[in-house]
Amino acid sequence: MTGDWTAPICAYCERGDPGFWAEPVNALSNGAFLVAAALAAWRVRRAGTVDAPAFLLSALVAVVGVGSFLFHTLAVRWSLLADVIPIALFIYAYFLLAMRRYFGLGLVAALAATLAFAAINIGLEPALDAATGRSMDALTNGSIGYAPAILALAGVAAGLLVPQGCRLGPARREAGRALLGVALLFAVSLAFRTLDRAICPVWPLGTHALWHLLNAGVLYALIAIAARYRERRS
Repeated sequence: MTGDWTAPICAYCERGDPGFWAEPVNALSNGAFLVAAALAAWRVRRAGTVDAPAFLLSALVAVVGVGSFLFHTLAVRWSLLADVIPIALFIYAYFLLAMRRYFGLGLVAALAATLAFAAINIGLEPALDAATGRSMDALTNGSIGYAPAILALAGVAAGLLVPQGCRLGPARREAGRALLGVALLFAVSLAFRTLDRAICPVWPLGTHALWHLLNAGVLYALIAIAARYRERRS
C-alpha cells in the first residue's frame, strides 16, 4: 500500500460519499462482534477453569469489531489496516490453537504448520491471478483472501472426523461436525460479502452488513467449540 494514508476508500455499496457516517448500517453492524466477544468470554468463563487462549481470542473478536467500525466510518487507507490486521491475527491464532488443541501438536510443529498456512494464504491469490489472467481480488470484491481460511477450517473439521485408532472419541466427532457447520456458515457469510457491490443496483444498502452479522456468529462459534472440546477432553 503506497501513497496518502488518509486517501478515502469507497469499497462498499452503502458508501456514497467520503463522509464519516456514510455507511451507518455497515458501521453499526459491527456491534455484533462486540456481542460475540462478550458471549464468548462468558462461555469460556462458565467452564470454571482458566482457558487463556480462548479468552485472548474473545478479546481479539472485540478488536475486530472496533477495527471494522473504524474502517466503515473513516474509510481511509490506515483504517483499512485496523480492519484487516485483527481479522488476520484471529485466523492465524485460531489455526495455531487448532493444531495444538485438536491435534495435539507440539509448539514447534504447530508454529511450523501455521507458518505453512500463512505462506499458502499469501501465495494463493497471486497464483490464481497468474493462472487465470484476471484479478481475483476485483472479481470477488476482495473476498478471495478468505478462501484459505474456509479451506483450512474444512480441513481441520475433516481431520477431526477421520478415525485415528482410539483417538476418535465423542469429543473429536462433536468438534469435527461443529467446525464443518461453521465452515458452511462462513461460506454463506463470505457470499454476502462478495455480492455486496453487485447487488447495489437493486439494493442500495448492499449485503456487507450481513457479512458482519454472520461472521460474528462464526467467530463466537469457533471459540465456543474450542472451549467445549477442552472441557470434553478434560
